[in-house]
Amino acid sequence: MPTNSTPCVLALGDSLTAGYGLPTRASFAAKLEQALRNRHPGATVHNAGVSGDTTADALRRLPRVLSGLACKPDLAIVELGANDLLRGVAPARTRANLADILGTLTSCGIATFLTSFEVPPFLRAHAPSYDGMYADLTARHGADHAPFFPPGVMGHPRLTLPDGLHPNARAIELVVAHLLPAIISALGRQPAPLT
Repeated sequence: MPTNSTPCVLALGDSLTAGYGLPTRASFAAKLEQALRNRHPGATVHNAGVSGDTTADALRRLPRVLSGLACKPDLAIVELGANDLLRGVAPARTRANLADILGTLTSCGIATFLTSFEVPPFLRAHAPSYDGMYADLTARHGADHAPFFPPGVMGHPRLTLPDGLHPNARAIELVVAHLLPAIISALGRQPAPLT
């Protein structure tokens, strides 16, 4: 359990973090904040998700995001990479961008939590390029790691918006319940030094 009774969390990501197609109160950041407040009434989660963002986009805006925060994050949740895959960004570039994001956060004394994503069936041919990428990055940067979606949620017809891709409000609730124990555990750890 974190000793901080009012943890501040940064959620940096793409449409999954931003809450594409959902009311603000149903976004990942809002639901995570609500869940954290059940344990820590003063907890805050800053939603720094931008729909369509690639890892390069998020890396470019990270300094502005950090300078605009009202509190220094105790933890940064990084949810990125799916748009890189969809746009055909070279996996080596995605890896380098994620490494730079994690390195920037760590150098600021912010603990990091990296979420991975499941490659959609229609892009499985590209899956080998992503195998092990997230686990390796977390090991190198002392970050915590977990898949964003619990098994069976991604692409489930009752858990997606009409586009068949983005999660609906119920899916986001399942994501938060899935990630919450690991996030609480990560909040209790100090950021690891760069290796």
